[in-house]
Amino acid sequence: MPIPYRNSRLLRRSRVIWGSFSLWRPRLVFWCGAVAIGLVSVGFARLADFAQKAFAALTTSGEWSFLLPLVLSPLGFMLSAFLAIRLFPNSQGSGIPQAIAARHLREEEDRSRLLSLRIAAGKIALTVLGLFCGASIGREGPTVQVGASIMLAVARFGGMAQARGLILAGSAAGIAAAFNTPLAGIVFAIEEMSRTYESRANGLVLTAVILSGLAALGLAGSYNYFGETSISPAGLSDWGLVLVCGIGGGALGAGFSGFALHFGQRIRRWAQPQPLHRMVALAGICGLAVAAIGIVSGGTTFGTGYEQARGAVEGHALPLLFFIEKLAASFLSMLSGIPGGIFAPSLAVGAGFGSTVGSLLGTSIALAAILGMTGYFSGVVQAPMTAFVIILEMTGDHQAVIPIMSVAMLGYITSRILAREPLYHGLSRVFIAAAVRARRAVEREEAAA
Repeated sequence: MPIPYRNSRLLRRSRVIWGSFSLWRPRLVFWCGAVAIGLVSVGFARLADFAQKAFAALTTSGEWSFLLPLVLSPLGFMLSAFLAIRLFPNSQGSGIPQAIAARHLREEEDRSRLLSLRIAAGKIALTVLGLFCGASIGREGPTVQVGASIMLAVARFGGMAQARGLILAGSAAGIAAAFNTPLAGIVFAIEEMSRTYESRANGLVLTAVILSGLAALGLAGSYNYFGETSISPAGLSDWGLVLVCGIGGGALGAGFSGFALHFGQRIRRWAQPQPLHRMVALAGICGLAVAAIGIVSGGTTFGTGYEQARGAVEGHALPLLFFIEKLAASFLSMLSGIPGGIFAPSLAVGAGFGSTVGSLLGTSIALAAILGMTGYFSGVVQAPMTAFVIILEMTGDHQAVIPIMSVAMLGYITSRILAREPLYHGLSRVFIAAAVRARRAVEREEAAA
């Protein structure tokens, strides 16, 4: 019996709707993942701020409380290192090298060892623990690993096959939401995460940044990381800052990244016979040294360094040796192996370096701090476009676009001359090799069984 025309139209429409749903399901899941990254990033930021305030309250509440870090920091570092090794492997350090490494791995099982919801939860918890203990770390790098982990989990749930593009999108969304810098998130994904332009992934990256940014704006509102600034070079001495901050900041950044890669390799070899015991002991020693530096500096080197950097950008000069103290505390926190990023501490070191240069040359402290951040950050990550865009978006200083661009390029060139391998990509090789070794070990066990 033939189906009436009206019923046949309804049947075709229902098929179209159900067919459309199967096509739209991955997109809806992807959008939900991007929104989740924005929400998690804002929650992570608030937890990090709370941890820093709690540490400051504990260490300033009594006559001898300033000595509390000598106990709290080593114990906290040791606990964080122990939990990272035993419960949350591959959560150590910044998190950006893990995301880069995951993009180079082809096997799903290998990527899962570096990016997963379990690791993301551990990354957040242990970074907050580190800040509560006075570590000189940031939350922005960890947000990249968290964002990439969320997006990779979304890919599995939604049946999406573009793992490399989704990791890129999650990383960009994490940076954009962490700093409230959408353009910097996109540039970071292109320049630092992939090192090439991938036209197939540009739609994913842009959509993820927009949705995560909207979610973050809904909770935290619109803001500039370091407030609004409008300052430009006014004389020859101000233009001299471009050369000093570009070359000096780039050299300082190259020194940090070069020594970090060198000593990191030495430490891994030293810890190989007993990785758990030796790394926990090393974390305790580093924690004690960070506490000592913090006490000597009057507490200015503890935490992310956000307040000090913002003060310099607003024109308040920092102590002349602050950038050296903060660099040492950040270096030790990184070598300890505890989870935590170097983005925010690097900005504080750069602002301190610029402030010192500005004080010695008698120029604008605010301009010197901005250029110092640009030069040092560009030297550390060897990503001049990311450095330029992220500093511009965080300060809103459109009057100094050309000086900021010039310093970013000078810092990059100087760093490339002194340190051939970018920090994050050098560290990513460690995680790639470890993931491959772990897979081969599993394969040998399966073959033996």
